[in-house]
Amino acid sequence: MPIEIKMPALSPTMEEGTLAKWLVKEGDTVKSGDILAEIETDKATMEFETIDEGTVQKLLVAEGTDGVKVGSPILVLAGEGEDASAPAPKADTAPAKAAVAPQKEPEVAKASAPAPAAPKAVPAAAGDRVKASPLARRIAEQKGVDISALTGSGPNGRVVKADVEGAQPGAAKPVAAAPAQAAAPVTAAAPTPAPEGVPSETIKLSNMRKTIARRLSESKQQVPHIYLTVDINLDPLLKLRTELNKGLESRGVKLSVNDMLIKAQAAALMEVPVCNVQFAGDHLIQFKRADISVAVSIPGGLITPVVTGADTKSLSAIATEIKDLAARARDGKLQPHEYAGGTASLSNMGMYGIKQFEAIINPPQAMILAIGAGEKRPYVVNDSLQIATVMSATGSFDHRAIDGADGAAFMAAFKRLVENPLGMLA
Repeated sequence: MPIEIKMPALSPTMEEGTLAKWLVKEGDTVKSGDILAEIETDKATMEFETIDEGTVQKLLVAEGTDGVKVGSPILVLAGEGEDASAPAPKADTAPAKAAVAPQKEPEVAKASAPAPAAPKAVPAAAGDRVKASPLARRIAEQKGVDISALTGSGPNGRVVKADVEGAQPGAAKPVAAAPAQAAAPVTAAAPTPAPEGVPSETIKLSNMRKTIARRLSESKQQVPHIYLTVDINLDPLLKLRTELNKGLESRGVKLSVNDMLIKAQAAALMEVPVCNVQFAGDHLIQFKRADISVAVSIPGGLITPVVTGADTKSLSAIATEIKDLAARARDGKLQPHEYAGGTASLSNMGMYGIKQFEAIINPPQAMILAIGAGEKRPYVVNDSLQIATVMSATGSFDHRAIDGADGAAFMAAFKRLVENPLGMLA
């Protein structure tokens, strides 16, 4: 029987995508793990590999097609022993309902509705075919993990590398909490025509830019932001960074100020756990570790790769991880689990000379830290006026989940850790 391959959900927020490029043609034989196409999601252009085997009978969607709904058929495979030249079944023209892939932590959760009860994950029964990537299968075999007992976080419940790496031999991965139910979409205003006589050009929005516009509009409309700013003396952190970089030189590791601020934010969240939360309608979700989403500018938009467990990682580990994540983010090579989730965000515009700004919260997170440039300013040190390198940091907090006093406690903890950076290493 022919196998219908459908448009996958390659990111937690993906509802439709662009089939950028086919990497197979009709008549090709494919096996599990082969790359079928390049698909532009709301986050990046990603490769889509098959978990099925057969011969490509029909390409149902033309290369370069925009707005292909998640779950709609894009390709038909003829199974073993079937005639690939036979007419392919007609694709259902009705728009398919977007499928949402289960995630470790939901990236999108709108504020107006409580979270539904999480569906119970059912491990694959003995003898059933387990949906898993070839890499995940290899890692599972090496670790002695029963892959059929794992709950997949990839498209359509597929077991991916992160699921296997987080599992213990013989143990199944815990079921993830269900994301909060999405609110009604925000109605977009009618576009304003360009003024007559003014030279201009019309630039088509990418899927990423459309998603950024929609989600940030929803955040500002639905999330009551409260902003708290502190000025921080950077000189102690800069001195420690110089000393640490001398010691790390032989290992080829170089710490940036941003690496140390990520660590300070994670440590402050552990110290003030009431800020490490997510609003979910009639309850809060409080996290037991700090996963920091770091804003990285890429061509056409912004992506936030996640440093998981930043509170327990060394500065050298954070520096190495961020360098790798940022490079692959700019190349569009991040996997969904590497930019989905996060318990709080950090956005640093100091390298552009921006003194201070207020960042928009990235739902369902409840806070984001905006970092300005360090600059020489008059500053009171030990009760005397001196010239110091001072940085302004502004926290944006979801006031539904975090009270002003708790946000102030977090900002005070962050300031203290940056001004006494040895506390991050203890």
